[in-house]
Amino acid sequence: MVFIIYLFAYFTGNLLTGVLISSLFKKGNIRGTGSGNPGARNAGRLYGKKAFVFTFLGDAVKAAIVVAVCFYFQLSPSETLFALLLTIIGHIKPILFQFKGGKGISSFIGGILAFEPFMAVLIILGFIIFYPISKSFTIAGLGSFILIPFTAYFVFHISLEEALLLFLIILVVIVAHEKDIRGYFIEKFTSI
Repeated sequence: MVFIIYLFAYFTGNLLTGVLISSLFKKGNIRGTGSGNPGARNAGRLYGKKAFVFTFLGDAVKAAIVVAVCFYFQLSPSETLFALLLTIIGHIKPILFQFKGGKGISSFIGGILAFEPFMAVLIILGFIIFYPISKSFTIAGLGSFILIPFTAYFVFHISLEEALLLFLIILVVIVAHEKDIRGYFIEKFTSI
């Protein structure tokens, strides 16, 4: 049963809301327009605020559904986090779209909030701390994510295995943003 849920998680991640939105707007393939990313930010730039909201919600809800399915079948917290990891990998590297997907932020947020709603507070606080320093939504968001495994381990006393899985999930999302992160630091150091 767990293996079937893991397969379900990966292929649910393959459902790219941005691709569906671009089809509905009949404006070509989002993966070949703008930044080429089928995520909420590119959808918003190309098709407007509603497209941003629907893409964000669609990608967040699919991960939340995976977590809900794991809860329904009483998977352990570690198994549930592993399923979330597979969902995010499925979103970033979808076999149904030649392994060219999004960057995983919306799916991470939807999945982690379904797993533990209090994580919203950590994300918001982290963002408030990192944004004035970085002046970048992406860097502040990723920075806030990094706080999650440490806070969850030291404050909420989750197991080391769960904390490591959270860290791995966040690492996957960070690696998906490698080009953005590199560009940010290159810009910062060249402007000094």
